Amino acid sequence: MLDITTLKDIKDFLDEKAFAYNQPFFIAHDPISIPHRFTLKEDIEISGFIAATIAWGNRKSILKNANQLMDKMGDSPFDFVMTASSKQLKSLEFVHRTFNSEDLHCFILCLRNIYQKHGGLQQVFEKNAQPDSMQMAISKFKALFFEIPHLQRSEKHVSDPLKGSSAKRINMLLRWFVREDKQGVDFGIWNGKLQANQLSLPLDVHTGNIARKLGLLIRKQDDAKAVQEIDAVLRSFDPNDPVKYDFALFGLGAFEKF
Repeated sequence: MLDITTLKDIKDFLDEKAFAYNQPFFIAHDPISIPHRFTLKEDIEISGFIAATIAWGNRKSILKNANQLMDKMGDSPFDFVMTASSKQLKSLEFVHRTFNSEDLHCFILCLRNIYQKHGGLQQVFEKNAQPDSMQMAISKFKALFFEIPHLQRSEKHVSDPLKGSSAKRINMLLRWFVREDKQGVDFGIWNGKLQANQLSLPLDVHTGNIARKLGLLIRKQDDAKAVQEIDAVLRSFDPNDPVKYDFALFGLGAFEKF
């Protein structure tokens, strides 16, 4: 039986689990496998953003739908986003749970605007990042993303932590792009002005439940306040790389049923 009696015991346990799961084998069954199909920075960004957007529900379904969409985009998601005609967009059919073809078409045009008018995803997040947090940057990104005419229904697919959301999917995306883990899982392609110590835990049902079982999280809702609470603990464990513990908490919940 696991003997964890002190906060140091928990930290040592999670350090061990973070190292165990932050390994290449993690990629194949995770949405991060979608951007790992590509080498061009912009392809990684676009495919990663779309994969993260639909990353809820059954993991096999997420991967199947995201991979099929990359195929439909000719395995060149950035080129498709930037050059697809109205006819091509209309013929692009897609559905994952409540995210449908109309949402996808809207997202493609919003992404095109981000790259044409704002220098791309990275520059948007860099511009609005705070020294110790990305949550303001996420909120600003949503506002900028939907600055062009768009479907109102599509707004629900981009979360805003300043309105109480845990913003799990964008926090996960930021982990992928900012954090350089040297294990070949997270990309670290944005680790210039942005650093891992600014990141927040992608809080979901798995990471939240395990954090509560370990006594690291008291708040019952998986919301922005809970993210702040668990962030404070994880940053005390590792001020430079707090979100490495995402691997540990998620792995314990999803794979080990801890």
